[in-house]
Parts: sequence; C-alpha cells; structure tokens
Amino acid sequence: MEHWVAGDGTVGKAFAVLDRVASFGRPVRFGELLDGSPFPKATLYRLVQTLTGEGALHYDEERQTYSVGLRLVGLAHSAWAQSSLAPIARPAVDALSLECGETVHLAQLDGGQVLYVDKRNALKPIEMYSQAGKVGPAYCTGVGKAMLAFLPDEQMVSVVEKQAFYRFTSTTLANANALKAELTVIRSDGVAYDREEHEPGIICIAAPVLSRRGMPIGALSITTSTQRHTLDDLEIFRQPLLSAATTIADAAEAWQFPA
Repeated sequence: MEHWVAGDGTVGKAFAVLDRVASFGRPVRFGELLDGSPFPKATLYRLVQTLTGEGALHYDEERQTYSVGLRLVGLAHSAWAQSSLAPIARPAVDALSLECGETVHLAQLDGGQVLYVDKRNALKPIEMYSQAGKVGPAYCTGVGKAMLAFLPDEQMVSVVEKQAFYRFTSTTLANANALKAELTVIRSDGVAYDREEHEPGIICIAAPVLSRRGMPIGALSITTSTQRHTLDDLEIFRQPLLSAATTIADAAEAWQFPA
C-alpha cells in the first residue's frame, strides 16, 4: 500500500484522500484512513464527507466503510478514452503478450510517477503490484525510467531532483545522482531494466513510446519473475519490445496523440 501524499490547498487535500482510499484496494473504515493521516481528524472527516456528498466516495452504512465512488469511475473512463494510449495501443499490446508469454505493461508518465494504463497477464500469471489504473514511482520501475530517460535534459533533471526517494529493495536507486547516471545509460541503450528495484523477485525490460519529436508519450514493458528468468534472459525480448513500441508510436502519431 502507498504512503499518504499530502496535497496543497483544499483540492490537493481532497485528491490525497481519494488516492489514499484507492490505495487500499478494498472498502476502508475511517479509522484506517486516519491512521498515519497528515490531516487532523476533523479536517479528514470534512474532506471525506464532502467527497461522499459529491459522489467521489461511496459510504456503506451497514459496513461503515468508504470506497471509490461511481462518479470517479465515470471520469476515469472518460480520461481513458480521451487521453490514454491504451485504446490505440491495444492491438500491439495483445500481440506482444501472445509473442512473449509474459506480463506486458503500458504506462504513461505524470511527473515523478507512472500510471499503468493497460496490462496483459502472463500465461502463468505472477502476483505483482501493478494493475491498470494504479500509480507507481517512476524512479524504480522499468517503464518509469524508460520515460524519464527521454525527457528533455532540463525537465528530466527537474523531475529527478524533486523526487522523494524510498528504498523499496536493496537494489532500488535511492538518490538523484545514481538515477541520473542510470538514465544516461538508458538513453544510450534504448531500453530500461527493473532489477528487482520496486518488488523483490520482479524484473523487467522496458522501452519508451516516443513521439515524432522524440518525447516520451508512454512506455511498454515485459515483466517476469526471477524464478522464471534472469536479467540476461530479458535480452531475448528486446527486439519484440522495441518493435511493439514503434508500432504504438506510429499509431499514436496517426491519431495525433498530444506529445
């Protein structure tokens, strides 16, 4: 489960509450929200009540729990249809999944975070954090590093230096200098790797989806476990991955996807 991320102002605080409720992945009691909250109890209660009244949260009176409301589901569907790569990329994602037999992720960058917009499970699925609609850190995921590496230099440095680092595993790149050095290698090599940096036992190879101007509009990854593959094994997926990323980029360009 992700930690609280306190927002600025009333709107920022409201989104922090929504993010926190969503992070549980199940209906949650008020006391669970209050635990570790950066807000006083009265402030958190007002925010929750307002969000419930607006339909952004749903309150189950019998169980006394809160969950994401249907209003957000509708907004999420509109966002997915209007600005997500997922509808455009679906044929390429499906084809790559069938070809490699491993988990395929499609993600987009939002500051220092990645939003997983689509996912295909492996033929023999493995449990992992990522799900379509979930947000994760960019600095320790293959898709995140693949996109960060191809940002314009000033923008990349700004994002990295504003990043709050948390060491998820012993291999997490937990400082700005180490991450910037890694991004330089990725930009040269064209692919990024997750070396168990976010979750123990989970590795991946990832490639950016680049616009005609060279801007990252998304990233694609093939993810597996150390029980099935070594990092060296991932090299067999390089060409299918890069080919799929190019196919998605071409489709996005034809659709005039904003970069």
